[in-house]
Amino acid sequence: MQRQKLIIMTYKSILTTLSMIVFFSVNAQEINAPKFGKGLFNLVGKDSTFSMNISARMQFLGTSQWDADNGLSNPESNMLVRRARLKFSGFAYSPKLKYKLELGLSNRDIGKATSFTNEAPKYILDAVVKWNFSGNFVLWFGQTKLPGNRERVISSGNLQQVDRSLLNSRFNIDRDMGFQLRHHFNLTDRFIVKEAFSMAQGEGRNVTTGNLGGHQYTSRIELLPFGKFSSKGDYKGSDLKFEAAPKLAIGFTYDFNNDAVKNRSNQGSYMTNDTGFYSTNISTIFVDAMYKHKGFSFMGEYAYRDAKDPFAKNSDGTLTGDVVQVGNALNLQSGYLLSKTLEISGRYTNIDWDQGITGKGNENQYTIGLSKYILGHKLKVQTDLSYLDLSGRTNELLYRLQVDIHF
Repeated sequence: MQRQKLIIMTYKSILTTLSMIVFFSVNAQEINAPKFGKGLFNLVGKDSTFSMNISARMQFLGTSQWDADNGLSNPESNMLVRRARLKFSGFAYSPKLKYKLELGLSNRDIGKATSFTNEAPKYILDAVVKWNFSGNFVLWFGQTKLPGNRERVISSGNLQQVDRSLLNSRFNIDRDMGFQLRHHFNLTDRFIVKEAFSMAQGEGRNVTTGNLGGHQYTSRIELLPFGKFSSKGDYKGSDLKFEAAPKLAIGFTYDFNNDAVKNRSNQGSYMTNDTGFYSTNISTIFVDAMYKHKGFSFMGEYAYRDAKDPFAKNSDGTLTGDVVQVGNALNLQSGYLLSKTLEISGRYTNIDWDQGITGKGNENQYTIGLSKYILGHKLKVQTDLSYLDLSGRTNELLYRLQVDIHF
C-alpha cells in the first residue's frame, strides 16, 4: 500500500512538472535552446516580466569496496543513478526578484518518507526566492542551502572528485527553511568582503511537522583579498578557468541551533525520550579556504561541533542512548590540470570524534582522483581510489567511477 502511494505521488510530481513546462512554453514570448550545458531551454514572458531557464543533470555511479586489513576481502559492488535533478531558475516580475526551484528525482536524492515529512518523499531540494531590495543587499526566503562549509555549498555537479569528503558528510548543515540576508562590499578596488546571516527552522529540508526544537542561526563572512574568481570559481572545484593571477577566498561560519532535537544539529536522527523529544543547544564552526592559480587549486576546511549537553536524557535523568555527534574534522584537497581537460587530484580527511561522548574512534581517509573534463563540469568522467583507516574497526578500500552530464 505504501509502495503504491509512493508510485502515485511520483507520477503526480512528474505530471505537475510537465504541466508547468507546457504552460510556460505556451505563454512565453520567446523560447531559446541554449548551448549544451546552459539549460534545456530559456523562456521569456510576453511582457518580459518573467524568465525561466530549465535544466537537468544526471550522475551515474559505479563503486567497488573491499575490507583492507589483511589483503583485500569481502568485495562489494554497486551501480546506481547517484543524482538526477531538474532545475528551474530565473526572475519574476523584476530582475531584482530571482527564484530557484530544484527537484531531486533519484532514490538517493529523495530519501525516505517519514512522519516528519507528512509521509511524503523529499522531492524538493531548493525552493527559494531572492530579492535584491537595496544596493548589495539580497533577502532570501525559502528552502535552500545554509551558508555553511564551502564544500557543501559547491554544487554536487561542480566537484573536483567523485563526491564530497567525510568532513562534509559528518558535519555539514545542508538545507533548511527560513530567511537569509546576503551582502557584499569592497574594502579596496580588489578586496571583497561577503556577509551572510540566516535564521532557519533548524530541522532540515521538507519538514512539515513545524518547529519541534528552537531555531537555527547561521553567520558567515568571506574574504577575497585578490578579487573575484572567474565564473564564480570560489564555489567550483578545480581551476578550469586557469586563473592568470592568484585568487584566494577565506570563509568563517558560526552556526547555533537552539534546542536542537537532532543529533547532528539540523541533520541526522531525531533524539526521542519519554516526553517526546530531547533538545540541547548545538554549535558548529567552519573555517575554509579556496585558492586557484594557473590550473592549480587547493581547498581546505576545518569543522568543529559541540553541544551544551550531548547526552540525551529522559525526564528522570536516565540516558536514552542517543548522543550528539560532537568532534572536529580537517579536509585538505588539491588538484592540478595536466591539460585543459585532464586533472589529477588528492585529498586527505581526518575525523576526530570526541570518543568519550560518541564512543567512536578516529577516521582517516586518503583519496587520489583523476578527472576527464569533456566540457568542463557539464560533461565529465571522474574516478578515484580511497583508503579509509578506521580506529578500532576494519579498514576499507573504495574505488569509484562516475559519469556526469548536465544539460
